[in-house]
Amino acid sequence: MIVIKNKQAINKMKQAGKLLSEIFDLLNKNKIISAGVSTGEINDFIAKELLNRSLVSQSLGYRGYRHVSCISINDEIVHGVPSNSKVLKDGDLVKVDVCAAYRNYCADMARCFFVGDNKKINIAHKKLVSVAKESLDAGIKVAKPGNRLSDISAAIESKINENNYGIVKDFAGHGIGKSMHEDPEIPNYGEAGKGPILRAGMTFAIEPMITMGSDKVLIDNDGWTARTKDNSLAAHVEDTIVITEQGAKILTRY
Repeated sequence: MIVIKNKQAINKMKQAGKLLSEIFDLLNKNKIISAGVSTGEINDFIAKELLNRSLVSQSLGYRGYRHVSCISINDEIVHGVPSNSKVLKDGDLVKVDVCAAYRNYCADMARCFFVGDNKKINIAHKKLVSVAKESLDAGIKVAKPGNRLSDISAAIESKINENNYGIVKDFAGHGIGKSMHEDPEIPNYGEAGKGPILRAGMTFAIEPMITMGSDKVLIDNDGWTARTKDNSLAAHVEDTIVITEQGAKILTRY
């Protein structure tokens, strides 16, 4: 069942999204993600900033997970486990994924970061990230009352297929609210015109995951880190949205 959120719930999710986006801005502005920094140090920074904003991590303790963020590098797609032994180097593509709650209501967000001088980053790698963002925007654009749930999936798939990238099928977007994961599941592929009719008050976390090669996934021995089977580069972006009568409002972009 898809939960329709009332005004009070949406306002709390808006605040969660605003505060979470502030932390991602700091990651950018303060150049926290840079060569020589470990993913464990980045996670510690995020933990401190969550605490400063009275945000509660939704990954910490989830099925025994011990970190406030997932940080995935290069061929790691999602759920990368932060570690002081994972040290970034110039040219790395880093995906940071954080879900946090404000007064018991969640926002979920993921962004891609390149390490080092942007002018020296491989153009093909930049394009992968750009298409991931474009596919996210395409899905959000059709998330409006009267459309079907699978219209989101189909719009994402269309944009990715235009650029001949792999679509990761093992993971999907999802509903969100009081819980980090609520109904429905939102795959990044599918035929338009299927599934529930979208209504104002529905809240979703939409998150395309794309690769430069195969869409096949392997899980590391840590039980969490998902990487491409062929070691190709992967991108992952995510926003939390609420559907309004005027269309989708993005809660994690300020």
